[in-house]
Amino acid sequence: MSMPAVGDPAPEIALPDDTGTIHHLSGQRGRWTILYFYPEDDTPGCTTEACEFRDRNETIRERGADVWGVSPQGAASKRAFREKFELPFTLLADEGHHAADAYGAWAEKLNYGRRYMGIVRSTFLIAPDGRIARVWPRVKAAGHAAEVLEALDQLGAVNG
Repeated sequence: MSMPAVGDPAPEIALPDDTGTIHHLSGQRGRWTILYFYPEDDTPGCTTEACEFRDRNETIRERGADVWGVSPQGAASKRAFREKFELPFTLLADEGHHAADAYGAWAEKLNYGRRYMGIVRSTFLIAPDGRIARVWPRVKAAGHAAEVLEALDQLGAVNG
């Protein structure tokens, strides 16, 4: 499936966090949402990306935005990852990769000559009206949170 483009309505998702609480994207109306897809909890690149979002989370929240990280591992993995790195934002378990499919983030990958299906690291900035405001289709973990924060500033995101 292809990724939604800027201006498209954000596909609805309803996924559990590490406590089993279901989070609905539609419940985010009125706030900016940074929806980022990452391959696996507690791996080097994913930890770098998560910790950069952690370190900027207060500023992101001041801009009226929430961070949601999504990967295929279950609630126990999410809880361990969040606790180990003191991640203050929502991590969601997409075990059936339905959300990743809807956002075009579940795709064929190639590693050392082996082809397999997995998460393509990608991020979507969703505006308060529920539309896609920015898309990062192939993210490099280091420095990405700063890019997203810059986009929030360019788009004039403020709490309010």
